Amino acid sequence: MTKLTLERKLAILSEAAKYDASCASSGSTKRDSRGGKSIGSNEGSGICHAYAPDGRCISLLKILMTNFCIYDCSYCVNRVSSNVPRARFSVDEVVQLTIDFYRRNYIEGLFLSSGIIRSPDATMQDMVQIARKLREEENFRGYIHLKTIPDAAPELIAEAGRLADRLSINVELPTDASVERFAPEKRPAQIREAMANVRVQKEVAKDRSHTGKRPPKFAPAGQSTQMIIGADGSNDATVLGQSTRLYSSYKLKRVYYSAFSPIPDSTDKLPLISPPLQREHRLYQADWLLRFYGFGLEEITSVTPDGNLDLQIDPKLAWALAHRGLFPLDVNRASKELLLRVPGFGVKTVSRILTTRRHRHLRYEDLVRIGASMKKARAFITAGGWSPAGLTDSADLRARFAPPPQQLSLL
Repeated sequence: MTKLTLERKLAILSEAAKYDASCASSGSTKRDSRGGKSIGSNEGSGICHAYAPDGRCISLLKILMTNFCIYDCSYCVNRVSSNVPRARFSVDEVVQLTIDFYRRNYIEGLFLSSGIIRSPDATMQDMVQIARKLREEENFRGYIHLKTIPDAAPELIAEAGRLADRLSINVELPTDASVERFAPEKRPAQIREAMANVRVQKEVAKDRSHTGKRPPKFAPAGQSTQMIIGADGSNDATVLGQSTRLYSSYKLKRVYYSAFSPIPDSTDKLPLISPPLQREHRLYQADWLLRFYGFGLEEITSVTPDGNLDLQIDPKLAWALAHRGLFPLDVNRASKELLLRVPGFGVKTVSRILTTRRHRHLRYEDLVRIGASMKKARAFITAGGWSPAGLTDSADLRARFAPPPQQLSLL
């Protein structure tokens, strides 16, 4: 077998990593290399770009340690029965790449995932060794996100948490039945147990001893998970319901939704058609409404009869159109909870409205000035000098926001 160059390995394993959702170093403790004894930084803005909630752009080297895998998950392009080019980095090669890319100012951190080789423990041990060498031998202080393996020994995951900024353990699919059907080597109960252990160790790391000494930090940027949508036929109500339980049970920083893409030479185990990426986008929007805008799961998913989100318009607008009787709202009198439900008003916009109206009566131009998206909001609010009149109840209101129909190609 021809020996692959490092460049060829990088091409294969960075391409193979594109199905893993990455996240930025939001929530991590700030570290830099001032003083000359270490290198790297997890601060600032930036091969892969991830975005923090505060808008910072973090550039990451996003790779798989290997795309060889002993598992045969039906939805995974790197499954053992898949006919794809294979490669494997050694521990030292990943360390070298990370340091070289950092020194060229290409990256600020590492996102590392892997197929399962030999055994979960053997794979996890190599990933931990990579993180340990970066931290202890190279004094790397940049951001590290490790996709951990739930079947690995708890002590290996614990060590990963002491070295990495963020850990993620994938729940794979929205339901246990789907995991058992399409990924029979993976055990949902084991996945949940591993996620629970990460949560407990993170909470323990916050507690001081009786002497006031803190234990070592553990995954300071928290844990996240990834869910593949569209491979098993679950509707959006099921997907979002599972996400809500995961956030609550494991104090996750983020659930990442990954639209299933049909895999070449896929077997008849997966006869389903892939959903558009637009569905993935709508799920992220709905997730945000559930977490930060006070919406309930039933409110968001009952707008359509099949429990799926409307792909043509965002979920907040879809809800508002289905509840026009609550509108228009007077921005000078409405509560924070109701203002958060106005299409075009974000959390920051509502905060500015509440602050400003203590001192003055808000007019339409004031809302424009503080950053409200009035193209959406104007049909749902009243303000000084503005009333939507019959616009709120107009029959063509949805058509004003939905994308125009397109003629499909016949070729």
